Amino acid sequence: MAGKDGILYGVHPVLEALRSGATVERVLLKRDATGEGPRTVRQAAQGQGVPVQMVPAEKLDRLVRGEHQGVVAFVSPVGRQDLDEVISMAYERGEQPLIVALDGVTDVRNVGAVARSAECLGAHGLLVPSSGSARLGPDAVKSSAGALMRLPVCRTRMLVDGLHLARAHGLRIVACTEKAAGDLQGSELTGPLVLVLGAEDTGVSDRVLRMADTLVRIPMAGHVGSLNVSVAAGIALYAALMARRGTPS
Repeated sequence: MAGKDGILYGVHPVLEALRSGATVERVLLKRDATGEGPRTVRQAAQGQGVPVQMVPAEKLDRLVRGEHQGVVAFVSPVGRQDLDEVISMAYERGEQPLIVALDGVTDVRNVGAVARSAECLGAHGLLVPSSGSARLGPDAVKSSAGALMRLPVCRTRMLVDGLHLARAHGLRIVACTEKAAGDLQGSELTGPLVLVLGAEDTGVSDRVLRMADTLVRIPMAGHVGSLNVSVAAGIALYAALMARRGTPS
């Protein structure tokens, strides 16, 4: 059955969502659930790369009012796009692909705001991992002012998997991080590009930093040590847009 905010519950509704191609972000199963139903749901979810989390029954009871049968799923209104196709289509239009990748950003409002900036400033897609990232539910769509319904969103099991694919298409990986020695303004932001931003508290992970071709930082004059990730994304995307237009940022 359907709950609020894109929540489905019960064995058959969740299985139908998984089998119909709906964008199921995550499945919760009761920790001690037994029987064919929950087992089938788990197998179907894992077969599609959907994260499955075992949780206490009390958590499921808080999420929904009804007979959940030990099964709850979060379904996003945001469609799932293939990164390979998004990059290929940009090339076919004679454009240099620009992808924004988010590493561990869990605040839905930040993801929505980044998507809004990405759509406004010419990015071709948003790349997010299927776990360890914010839900792309109604709150994220609202925060994006609808941009999440227009900007292609590509999900990958782990962010590095998507970055490897992007690199195979010739995209350079540029990570925006305070650990960088070079400033954003002096960096090469033209050509096929993935712009990676991380969560405010942890930043871009070490594993992703090691993959990056270039590390850049946004110079700051104040005393606060970091910018909100959505603000940083807007600044970096504007710099990339101006570089592609041949205009000093």
